[in-house]
Amino acid sequence: MAYSTLSAGEIGGRVARGEVSAETICRASLERIAALNPQLKIFLAVDEAGSLAAAAAVDKKRAAGQKLGPLAGVPVTLKDNLCTKNFPTTCASKILDGWKPPYNAAVVEALQAADAVVMGKANMDEFAMGSSCENSAFHPTYNPWNPAYVVGGSSGGSAAAVAAGLTPLALGSDTGGSIRQPAALCGVMGLKPTYGRVSRYGLMAFASSLDQIGPFARTAADAALLLSVISGHDRRDSTSTQVAVPDYGAQLAGGLKGLKVGLPQEYYGAGLDPQVRAALDAARKVWEDAGAEFVEVSLPHTEYCLAVYYLVATAEASSNLARYDGVQYGLRAGADNLIGMYGATRDQGFGPEVKRRIMLGTYALSAGYYDAYYKKALQVRTLIQRDFNEALQHCDMIFTPTSPTPAFKLGERMDDPLTMYLSDIYTISVNLAGLPGLSVPCGFTSAGLPVGLQLIGKAFEEGALLRAAQAYQSLTDWHARRPGNLA
Repeated sequence: MAYSTLSAGEIGGRVARGEVSAETICRASLERIAALNPQLKIFLAVDEAGSLAAAAAVDKKRAAGQKLGPLAGVPVTLKDNLCTKNFPTTCASKILDGWKPPYNAAVVEALQAADAVVMGKANMDEFAMGSSCENSAFHPTYNPWNPAYVVGGSSGGSAAAVAAGLTPLALGSDTGGSIRQPAALCGVMGLKPTYGRVSRYGLMAFASSLDQIGPFARTAADAALLLSVISGHDRRDSTSTQVAVPDYGAQLAGGLKGLKVGLPQEYYGAGLDPQVRAALDAARKVWEDAGAEFVEVSLPHTEYCLAVYYLVATAEASSNLARYDGVQYGLRAGADNLIGMYGATRDQGFGPEVKRRIMLGTYALSAGYYDAYYKKALQVRTLIQRDFNEALQHCDMIFTPTSPTPAFKLGERMDDPLTMYLSDIYTISVNLAGLPGLSVPCGFTSAGLPVGLQLIGKAFEEGALLRAAQAYQSLTDWHARRPGNLA
């Protein structure tokens, strides 16, 4: 049987019933990784011994008649900015090459408690700074639909792992679209939860007021399953909320009829690829035929989102990345004195994009510029949040493109940072507002590249987004299509 075609729910059910062992599933995943990773460069590190041990523990637990967790035997991929005890966590950066954390991230603990099997760590843009997975210090990741194209970023490896059928589930982090944009470019589902819904303990920080961990999956049901496992309050994360976690799987029932959906005209103007627009229009017709009502809404401060994001995010990155100085862990460059060691370590350890953002953030926070840039950005961020609050009073959710274009060719935007930054033009506002956002496959271009639509919901109403996605997926088969060029 081709276990790579099974959903997480199907795998967990079969393992729980004893129809297949967790070890068999794990070995099938390891074999597929070994076959495809040399071509696609998805994993930075594969935990063969650890994953087989975890699978054996699940099988032993089932044989003993003990109750299994909701992800029993399900292979999961982790983005390489999630701490894994005694296993490499590099953030795809030379400055952390070979570093092994002494503890697990909260979401990794949650996966282990749910009897999931962690297969290893996926490639990413260095310190989650990028939109193509080309900023990795080690190598780019290649799109399973066409290896000449990017996978998106920064969680590109996690998205590609699901798209290529290496694992049915993956975790990524989203600071300005880093789950949703690669999900769209790889033809899978990616969810950024409400800020505070999932603990950030053990996530290597980029921008602390924006970062959120979330799931990749093929179906709404699988995404709901993983979100239920990782959500909840964690006292170790001061931004973790105590809002009760619903059973997201139980919220999937219900169609699109009667749903009021907002269309922000600011997201459908210049810069939107015609084929992406056509796929969105076709998806909208499916929703309307199923009984959804579309209404126009306005997000008037959208034009300022990019500027606000690249002030807030870089300022926070400048502060967060100050800890990588060669003193406590990671790379330490030789020098004649302490200041020289700091400079040499950071110069050798950080790549060009990370350096660029640290310099932008440091400048925005510097004396004489703080009020003009960082403080002003925070004030406009408040206006952006108010825009969403107002718009969502008139609709149940907002319907937009995820990315203005489909996947672009490798190397195409590496020398043009601004064009690369514009890849996230439709996603960054959701992080600034702290709201949940979900990318759902909705079509393909004439070149066979996936297109995603984005649903933006009210705070802590991830269940409503997943329910709408489930209804849409029941009427279409975009999510079920798989790259035909893979073995």
